[in-house]
Amino acid sequence: MSDSLRGSFLDGRPLPTPGEVLARLGEFRARRGYVNPQQGPMACALPEVSDGYRVLYKALVLDEKHLGPLEKEFVWLALLCVAREMGTHHLKLFFEHGGTDAQADAAFRIAGWVNACSSYESVEARWQAFFPELPADARYRAGFKALVAGFEGVPYDWACLAFLSGHTGGKSKWGVRAALSLCYEHRISEAHMAEAMSVAMWPCGANCFHDAAGVWLEMIQQGSVQASPAFQAWASLPSQDGLELPVRRPAHADSG
Repeated sequence: MSDSLRGSFLDGRPLPTPGEVLARLGEFRARRGYVNPQQGPMACALPEVSDGYRVLYKALVLDEKHLGPLEKEFVWLALLCVAREMGTHHLKLFFEHGGTDAQADAAFRIAGWVNACSSYESVEARWQAFFPELPADARYRAGFKALVAGFEGVPYDWACLAFLSGHTGGKSKWGVRAALSLCYEHRISEAHMAEAMSVAMWPCGANCFHDAAGVWLEMIQQGSVQASPAFQAWASLPSQDGLELPVRRPAHADSG
């Protein structure tokens, strides 16, 4: 019974043995201090995926790039709150890097404002003509500035980056546009913006980064933001909508 369940690869290779599975999971636990459930199926049946997972996780989450240690964990705290993920590893790092209750309070407030985005987007779509003096996008950004003012130990650029990461994970293109506008207005480094957006891939899926980057691309192409030469070069490339498939016509369309 157990042998019939085991299976094999299409090319005939055998799947990892129980000993190999335990060794792979044990090696990860020895390095990181924990093992997550999704690593089990990968270790048992998808070893190449397991190897790629480890490389991507290290490059995306662990390696130091642009965000400082506490700055990154502040961004993660807001992002995980939006995503409704536990993220104990990041809570641990937040405290280890000196995170405070005041900073956590700011992160929670930012996450709450990310979730309020749909109300402002609805105002713009349905009622904007009745409130011409209250442009929804501008009032949403103004509300964010008031919301984060005065928090001890939370630089404004941290708040903007957490806001951008939260909207990326929350998959609101309208919100991403608002957050990018705030970041450029405050002249925050595009490298910091890119990292803050990218980490949302881990708890929220790769498509959220795809969609947020598409908003960014459109804003540069429209001239809504003044991007750096490297980002302008990216935006200058044509046909960035993915694979363009030909339109299929019904078989009877050409029949007389």
